[in-house]
Amino acid sequence: MIKPSEPSIPEHLAGAVLGINLDAIVGNYRTLCQNLDTVACAAVVKANAYGLGLEPVAMALAKAGCEIFFVAHIDEGIRLRRLLPDHQIHVLNGLMTGSESDFRSHCLIPVLGSLQEIRRWQQSCGSEPQPCDLHIDTGMLRLGLPPSELATIANDPSLLSGLDLQLVLSHLASADDAASVQNQQQLELFRQARQIIPTGRASFCNSSGIFLGADYHFDIARPGVALYGINPTPTRPNPMQAVVTLHARILQVREASPPAHVGYGASFAICQPSRVATAAIGYADGIPRALSNRSHGYIDGLKVPLIGRISMDLTTFDVSNTPAGVAVPGQWIELIGPNHSLEQLAQEADTISYEILTSLGRRYHRVYKGG
Repeated sequence: MIKPSEPSIPEHLAGAVLGINLDAIVGNYRTLCQNLDTVACAAVVKANAYGLGLEPVAMALAKAGCEIFFVAHIDEGIRLRRLLPDHQIHVLNGLMTGSESDFRSHCLIPVLGSLQEIRRWQQSCGSEPQPCDLHIDTGMLRLGLPPSELATIANDPSLLSGLDLQLVLSHLASADDAASVQNQQQLELFRQARQIIPTGRASFCNSSGIFLGADYHFDIARPGVALYGINPTPTRPNPMQAVVTLHARILQVREASPPAHVGYGASFAICQPSRVATAAIGYADGIPRALSNRSHGYIDGLKVPLIGRISMDLTTFDVSNTPAGVAVPGQWIELIGPNHSLEQLAQEADTISYEILTSLGRRYHRVYKGG
């Protein structure tokens, strides 16, 4: 059942329509839970639920039984807390200076990643310990306690005194490559860290890590991108349901004959009599300019090549192979859907599906299904 989206452009005024299947997100969550057996499954809803809308996505997951959520920034956590007053909300990017009271007042759990953050949280909480997590760096060299600081804690466990430690977590760097030796290396480092810090529950695996097997599951899994339909096992068939569709509206169709060129920089030459359709979507809507002259769309199941450079608001397609009366102003071109997956679009742009998904713009009419 189609239900109203979060505020978006009315369909009759929109150049493109983004479809988001909340039932598919819930189905993906349940599939991941099944692969985890009795291990708790959280949901990562950072970056506005990977661009698909924090409110509708989080509410659908909560309704499906998800009790633990992860975001990146504290402002995302505050926004989510307004929706979910009783759920656990963990903030991955840690304890920014000056944010201590905001964490406490909104009942958010900071993921502490350094001795400095640990000291500031202890000082902020005083004699009343508040929930927090510890992030251990096992090889990403991004956030998290580095080996030197973990060794300091091993020599002086009192450095963690006064903490209400909920989780000890780390993050896999190469989980989408099941053959990578880094997976086992990180697993061993995380196990060593748990010997030093056995307090609280352990959380290690991301979406792809779930499919590396039970050794990687520990107490809580933190899937993100798999919830939104992207394949967590790139060398095998996708176990996730597709979540997103994207269709752009044709604004104009032109007859073209050589010599003529399409778009900025005359990058595409018309070599034979052709029909060129201009659609109301561009790189301002999250369609990478790198797709210029190398991607395609579909009209009623017929493939139509993308020609010329993608501009800020417009993209052009060769619709010469469509029957008369099909490619006309007001018709829709499928860019993501049953005929052209998100993964295929990302591959054509020489990027990853994550980037495409989180870049989808705000100028769409959004239609949410189910939930």
